[in-house]
Amino acid sequence: MPISREKNIETLKNHPEGWDFIIIGGGATGLGVAVDAASRGYKTVLLEQNDFAKSTSSRSTKLVHGGVRYLAQGDIALVREALHERGRLARNAQHLVKSQKFIIANRKTWEQPFYSVGMKFYDALAGKLNIGKSKIYSKKKVKEGIPKIKFDGLVGGVMYYDGQFDDARMAINLVQTATEHGAVLVNYAGVTGLRKSNGKISGVSVKDNFTGESFELNGKVVINASGIFVDQIMSMDIKNHKPSVRPSQGFI
Repeated sequence: MPISREKNIETLKNHPEGWDFIIIGGGATGLGVAVDAASRGYKTVLLEQNDFAKSTSSRSTKLVHGGVRYLAQGDIALVREALHERGRLARNAQHLVKSQKFIIANRKTWEQPFYSVGMKFYDALAGKLNIGKSKIYSKKKVKEGIPKIKFDGLVGGVMYYDGQFDDARMAINLVQTATEHGAVLVNYAGVTGLRKSNGKISGVSVKDNFTGESFELNGKVVINASGIFVDQIMSMDIKNHKPSVRPSQGFI
């Protein structure tokens, strides 16, 4: 039977002995940390100021990929790790992940062998966890896959697979899994301050954004998994904190 948000709030307020982990931020990272901590038997609470996975995690590319551009940059270790994670997720969460076909159209004669070798290497890095083999495509095949492509000057193409996933459903599944392992997760509960004892962070001040009520929590470890809001939390700890994160797109 699902646990209501109101009951979780009461659990937080009536837990004077404190928590092992207090996680700030209910995006993909925070939810993943909650699953990890709770599944290891730690008393875990997660606080999210809005909907779970509302910010960066709701604006993802919806792709589970190894990062073809990182392969072009020569970061082999990163690509291998990402491809293995892609494969594990595809195997363990088949209700979330599906294979997505991509076609690289080639208009220069050197591009087809270049991209073909590159994507075969991409396949090889995935090893047994590969989700589909890349192929060389003729002009006709590229046209079939991309009907509106300009045919003039087209040499051919290369097709490869990456993963596509439902990020909202993944977030819900992480919430469910963390809860099943005993974690207490509450959304619309914003952290308004950090509590300190002997100069070290020992808890947080929380505001229920529905009722306006404030209360405090004690914790052995406080994890800042607030994503783009990381500097807001850091400013609660360090006076005159200099921003460490800035948008990669849009206005700064």
